[in-house]
Amino acid sequence: MLNRLRRQAASALTLLALFAAASTPAPQANPDRYLNDVKMLASPEMEGRGAGTKGLIRAQHLIEKRYKGLHLDAAGTNGYAQPFTVSTGARLKSDNQCSISQGGSRTDLKIEDDFVPFSFSSSGRVDGPLVFAGYGATADEFHYDDYAGLDVKDKIAVVLRYEPSGFVEKGKHQGLTQHSQLITKAINARNHGAKAIIVLNGKLGDGEEDLLTRFGSVSGPEDVGIEIVQVKNALADSWFQAAGKSLKDVQDEINSSTKPASFAFPDNLQISLNIDIETTHATVNNVLAWLPGKTDEYVIIGAHYDHLGRGNFDSLAPSQIGQVHPGADDNASGTAGVLELARLLAPRRGELKRSVLFMNFAGEELGLLGSAAWVKSPTRPLEKAVAMVNMDMIGRIRDDKVFIGGVGTGSTFKGILEGAQKETSFKVEYSAGGYSSSDHTSFVSKKIPVLFFFSGLHSDYHKPSDTWDKINAPSAARLLDLVENVAIQLANADERPTFQVVAEEKPPGGGGTGYGPYFGSIPDFGQEVAGVKFSDVKPNSPAAKAGLKAGDILVQFGDKPIKNLYDFTDALRRSKVGDVVEVKVMREGQPMTASVKLEQRK
Repeated sequence: MLNRLRRQAASALTLLALFAAASTPAPQANPDRYLNDVKMLASPEMEGRGAGTKGLIRAQHLIEKRYKGLHLDAAGTNGYAQPFTVSTGARLKSDNQCSISQGGSRTDLKIEDDFVPFSFSSSGRVDGPLVFAGYGATADEFHYDDYAGLDVKDKIAVVLRYEPSGFVEKGKHQGLTQHSQLITKAINARNHGAKAIIVLNGKLGDGEEDLLTRFGSVSGPEDVGIEIVQVKNALADSWFQAAGKSLKDVQDEINSSTKPASFAFPDNLQISLNIDIETTHATVNNVLAWLPGKTDEYVIIGAHYDHLGRGNFDSLAPSQIGQVHPGADDNASGTAGVLELARLLAPRRGELKRSVLFMNFAGEELGLLGSAAWVKSPTRPLEKAVAMVNMDMIGRIRDDKVFIGGVGTGSTFKGILEGAQKETSFKVEYSAGGYSSSDHTSFVSKKIPVLFFFSGLHSDYHKPSDTWDKINAPSAARLLDLVENVAIQLANADERPTFQVVAEEKPPGGGGTGYGPYFGSIPDFGQEVAGVKFSDVKPNSPAAKAGLKAGDILVQFGDKPIKNLYDFTDALRRSKVGDVVEVKVMREGQPMTASVKLEQRK
């Protein structure tokens, strides 16, 4: 009798405990903890978390320390870390020379006083005569070509910065066109057969100095395939005088007529260049932690923790390059979110049906390099990943509006999200597609369903003004509660979501849409090949219709060689909707051609 009473009492206590557990709300994200993490990640000591900086290493160690404190298992290749190498820029070596021979006399120019190479220039020695190629533009849409009728083969092209003033009027553009970009001028000169290109500032505004561009401040590939330097106007004036012209008059003539005024300089004017540039590299680390569940299937929760350091060409505040870009929203906000979710989920060790892999990526700002490195060399089997949840810029929620991308990539996502949203006040804008400019894109190419949480762009993006005091911590914490709800449902669901191919649409939050007509390939940013390797090809795109597929390496687009992504971008911009372009790709080491009909970009 006593034993039966004891059993009944024990059963009653068990039921009471279960009822109490069921009625106890799940732990919620803490806005103060969250904001403190954002503050630390965006502090001056972190130096903007640029690749190759001590600040990025400090951020890595902060994340690792947090995971250790939560007793999460290390999931990298070196403890919590997964190292990989990135290119961080370039530096001038000791043997950069430029000399001018004119009428029997020679003048040696001083590096960074009289001339400076661009960081994407080829290295090597070049000697030859000069030709003036106006603004270095070939603009079919304006019926304008500075190279028309100009023999530039194996010569050095002298070109002006910017573009003819008439381009704006003819094209009804707001601002300058792509023909003003230095990388476009370099590719165009190379494709016309020039062996080097010299850039002049040309006409200056009132009070404007004839300054040389700071080395490393202009975006470009590691090697554009041609030597390119900038020379000051004062040195070039004598070149024009030797041709019976003046720099000012020639530039005014082009601007007033929007017609080329190209010519060859006298044969006795020769330039000798020696460019000596070294690409700089750094080893950076993804940081990975594992929360074991009951099975080896797993849900990924990730965010990138790197940012721009002190800006360089990525900065959208060019006058403030050199100042720390703290990246509070981009992406200390997402990184702090991963850490807070790790804190909330760590006590569930062994309880969830599926495991959770927490991922913090480096190299995102350099081209999704960290996520690309992981999917190429995964530290857990790719086939066991049921979903990837990415957070990038979640800290500036306004009017309770949030964006969730990738909803169509998983068969169960819409139902899970709509159920979870009912418990919040958020106004959610959904996007079905899984491709955009953040790390989840690397997982879509491996057919892993993705969700992308984002609070939208703002005027502080990629500027030193992206500071912690502008973070809306209470709303971000509420969003983390939503993400936690979704992650737990994905971890505990009876069936894993099936990956679904989605016809592309507008990216979440009004993000970028690419350049020129629509082609439909996704570049492999982690590539180390000549050409452009495709990590994927979007379904029903022009590239897909032509039979191109993931793994192909684009090496020719029409009559233009493709050596890198900048070449591909330039070629697309020069094309029109409806053009049928013959392309050549390398597939498993063998050349293959295809006809791609370009379409209107959506």
